[in-house]
Amino acid sequence: MKQFLQILALVKPFWRRAVQNVGYNILSSLFALFSFTLAAPFLGILFGTQPIVKEPVTFELSTKVIIHNVNYFFSKIILEYGQARALLVVAIMVIIVAFFKTGFKFLANYQMAPIRAGVERDLRKKIYVKLLRLPLSFYTDARKGDVLSRVSADVKEIETSIMSSLEMLFRDPFTVIIFLISLFIMSYQLTLFVLVLLPISGWLIGKVGRNLRSISFSGQKRLGMITSVIEETLSGFRVIKAFNADDSFVTKFDRVNAHYFSSMKKVHRRRYLANPLSEFLGTVIMMVLMWYGGIMVLKHSTNLSSQAFITYIIVFSQMIPPAKSFSLAYFNIQKGLASSDRINKILEADEPIRDKPGALPIREFKQAIEFRDVSFSYEKEFVLKHINLLIEKGKTVAIVGQSGGGKSTLADLLPRFIEPTEGTVLIDDHSILDYKIEDLRNLMGIVSQQPILFNDSFFNNIAFGLENVSREDVIAAAKVANAHEFIINTPDGYDTNVGESGNKLSGGQKQRISIARALLKNPPILILDEATSSLDTESEKLVQDAIIKLMKNRTSLVIAHRLSTIKNSDEICVLHEGEIVERGTHTSLMKKKGYYHRLQQLQSVE
Repeated sequence: MKQFLQILALVKPFWRRAVQNVGYNILSSLFALFSFTLAAPFLGILFGTQPIVKEPVTFELSTKVIIHNVNYFFSKIILEYGQARALLVVAIMVIIVAFFKTGFKFLANYQMAPIRAGVERDLRKKIYVKLLRLPLSFYTDARKGDVLSRVSADVKEIETSIMSSLEMLFRDPFTVIIFLISLFIMSYQLTLFVLVLLPISGWLIGKVGRNLRSISFSGQKRLGMITSVIEETLSGFRVIKAFNADDSFVTKFDRVNAHYFSSMKKVHRRRYLANPLSEFLGTVIMMVLMWYGGIMVLKHSTNLSSQAFITYIIVFSQMIPPAKSFSLAYFNIQKGLASSDRINKILEADEPIRDKPGALPIREFKQAIEFRDVSFSYEKEFVLKHINLLIEKGKTVAIVGQSGGGKSTLADLLPRFIEPTEGTVLIDDHSILDYKIEDLRNLMGIVSQQPILFNDSFFNNIAFGLENVSREDVIAAAKVANAHEFIINTPDGYDTNVGESGNKLSGGQKQRISIARALLKNPPILILDEATSSLDTESEKLVQDAIIKLMKNRTSLVIAHRLSTIKNSDEICVLHEGEIVERGTHTSLMKKKGYYHRLQQLQSVE
């Protein structure tokens, strides 16, 4: 119920349209009632089963008075126009009433369309904004395909299942209430009898749909697994082909696809059961009502005439479809709530990294960066242990060591992608936790081992995250990054699209675009995370030249795999099993003949 109310709250911005929808539905229901109650008394008078009524009576809210005056109205038409013309007049009246009934129904749905589309839009945006706020640790556990499935398939399921059910709930209750009131006016005894039967059918329908939500949850989860396999296949397509692993991936896909089939088969069967079950129960109620009401009319234990009883049956029969839609809505809502459960796992995920109350602004870097007794652990295993490191303004400090030793983790602490388990990271003698995250990250430029480019032009990739950037500034940054020459040789120059993840470019070209992006941002602090480790010798030389230009007059934290790139650093720290075991300049560390010397020797052999 909580999830349903959360989704219902998304309708709030559209409340005016919702009110109009309700109003049009009420009008449509009233005209529907009139269209079904016009014909029966007229035909009774026309064919002689009901005597002509020549005088009206004073209006009262009673069945006898209403029926008497309606009969007078039709009698007057027959007497004035004759039977044939009267039949035509009433037929035209029914058509006009039907026009207004269907017209108001269309207007109600017309107002519902932006509500359904708007709720889907707002919910998807809410999830997307949340995904951007979540820490990197969330994505180490979450499958990318499953996240994509929640943003796309689960949101669509909510729109299809729950919003279509809201459409019923905005429309059908008013139809049922209006018809019930008219039935009470006709015969309260019969209507009370009906109200005893309806809850029984509702209980049976609810019992069938009770476990639909858990089955649907399982189905949507398995759809996420299918999306994950497809995403994994597309990402690793080259490797799959190279290792002739097509069959193993088909087997893997078949397995998750079969599980999804099993879940959805149960879901569809229960949904398909909703309509026949409600239709059957409606027929049972209708026949019981005809039997019970017929006996009452025959025994004269009710004030209903045989003609009025037929009208009662017609009105009641038209109340069954909207009442039946409640059962369909119940099944749809249960299925939609399963998707809501999955979406809430994202929306309610913890956001440990956020601005503290009264966070300080920071516009410039003045003195130093300090890691003071910093430790970090993923769950119980410590990746960093008691790191103490001072990086003074304008200095370059390099971190080297074995793979998996915690180098990138150390770099991620500075822009608060993650937060230390113990200890403090400081900038200018203030904990970085005291600063506004946006301001803190504005001080930093990051060039990572795997350059991230977006499916956009060279210009927009270099100017990424910045506003009102001139073409001259972008070109200047590209020239310093040794990227200008290959950019202008593309068909549209700086307006050329780089493709998905920059797949139209080589590794070295992508890295130089990343460096140009960092140069244009002009940050006082640089984080270079193994920026040349995956490049060939020629590309490395061009990138290294660009990096040297980038580091000029900046404070730099360099994570290095190739030790030749950091020989001129002001300080080199060797990280081993999460601890700094050596520190000094290249010359001093080589003289020690310790860890750094051993790493240097190994790379020389390579």
